[in-house]
Amino acid sequence: MDAFRVIIRGKFDALDENARAALASKTDVAFTEEGTFSYDVNATAFTFRCQVPAGPDDDERAAKDGATAALAEHGLPYRDLNYAVTDLRAIKIRRKKRQ
Repeated sequence: MDAFRVIIRGKFDALDENARAALASKTDVAFTEEGTFSYDVNATAFTFRCQVPAGPDDDERAAKDGATAALAEHGLPYRDLNYAVTDLRAIKIRRKKRQ
C-alpha cells in the first residue's frame, strides 16, 4: 500500500461543550484517511492518527500537509503540533521461509 501513517500530538485550544461532544464520536486508535483521536481525561492533549495516500513523488512534507488537512476537517481548535511520519512504501516485510 502506498501511504503514510502520520501521528500528530498536540493540544486542544479551548473546546466548548459541543466540540467535546463531537470529539467523543471520533475516538479510536485506528489509522484512517479521516483520522481518529485519542485524548487525555480532560480533553486537553490529544493524539491524532491518520493515513495519507502517497503518490510516487510525495515526501514527508506532503504527508504532514495531508494529515494537517484531515485534522482541520474535524473543525476542532488545536495548537502545539508535533508529527511522526512513517512511509509505508519503505517498510519491508520479511517472511519466514518454510522448512
